Order: sequence, then structure tokens, then C-alpha cells
Amino acid sequence: MSDGIFTLDAEIRTDLGKGASRRLRHAGKVPAVLYGAGKEAVSLTLNHNKLFQAQGFEAFYSHVLTLNIGKEKVEVLVKDMQRHAFKPVVMHLDFLRVDAKVALQTNVPLHFINEEKAESIKLNGGHAEHHMVDVEVSCLPGDLPEYIEVDLINIELDQTIHLTDLVLPKGVSLVELNKGDDNHDLAVVTVKLSKGPKVEDEDAAEGDAAAEAAPAE
Repeated sequence: MSDGIFTLDAEIRTDLGKGASRRLRHAGKVPAVLYGAGKEAVSLTLNHNKLFQAQGFEAFYSHVLTLNIGKEKVEVLVKDMQRHAFKPVVMHLDFLRVDAKVALQTNVPLHFINEEKAESIKLNGGHAEHHMVDVEVSCLPGDLPEYIEVDLINIELDQTIHLTDLVLPKGVSLVELNKGDDNHDLAVVTVKLSKGPKVEDEDAAEGDAAAEAAPAE
């Protein structure tokens, strides 16, 4: 993956309002707002094609991005993105400034690995029920992972992996567990026995059908 997707050129905009935003979109631009770090919010515009290409990567949403605003380079996170209801168009973006020395909180996707290799699933008829697809983490920007792996290779039937079972990178903690209560050790994934047809019910149905087809004595 090219690091280029994490760097976007932006321009400060002064023409604000719904009418101005419509004109920008017709010109292939996306309106955006940059805020945070105790500074005033700044209205921006970005090139839609470059942005649309970048947002197609999962890491775009959990990676510290760089905005080139004139000669200034600003590190940011995507905090909100509005898309068109049915067209492949990004309508608006909210960016949050990040400080390299200040911990941030953001959501990071979970990658479930070895699911198809786990004996409980491959050989014993189990299936994985995913209770969450991402987790909220707290860390310094430089420690922010693109994703967190959940290894299912040794998971057994009826076993649940909880937040406390996740292997986190150095310097990363889970916001939910930081609340300091066992009630926050949420379930991440459970392997349960897949429900198949009941053999005895099938046999009974076949027996009934045979009885109905047999001639009366």
C-alpha cells in the first residue's frame, strides 16, 4: 500500500454555505472542516478523485493522515465522513488535528485470522459469531495500529474471546477496559456449533411418507 494515500492536499475555503458546497462538488471538490487541538476550526476543500481513491482503503480510517495546507503539514484523523445516499460520492469530511505528544482515542478495525483453519470450525462443525468488528483504542499517534488481529486458531467450541484476550501493540490500550470494571470486558467472538437438520426428524418424515405411499391392506 502506498503511503501516498495517507497524504492529501487541501486548500482553505472562504466561500461557505450550502450553495458554495454544491458548487464545489460540481467542480470535483469536497468540502471539509479541520478542528481540534485547541485551535479554531478551518474550512477546507480537497480533490474528490484523490480522496475517493484513498477512502477505499480500510487503513484510511484508522491511520494518522497528513494534510498539506499550503506550506503547512497537519497530522489528522478522519472523525466523520458523509457519503451520497446512492452515488459513489463523498459529500463532506471532518478532520481532527492530532498532537504527537497527546494520546488520542479512535476506533481500529479487528482482523480475524485463521478462522478457516481452527479445528473447532473446520472439523467440529462450529462457526464464528462476531460480536464486534472494531475496538476503540487509546494511544499516542505514533503508536496507532492500522488494525488488531484476533487469532482463532486455538479457539474451541463454545469458547468466547473477550477484550482482555486481545494482544495489543505496545503503548495501546482499550478504552472500554480503561473504565476499570469487569462488566466492560466485552465479548469479541464466540465459536458455536452450527445448527444442522435433526436426523431423527428427517427419518421420521421419511417414515411417514413411506407409510402414506404404502397400499392399505
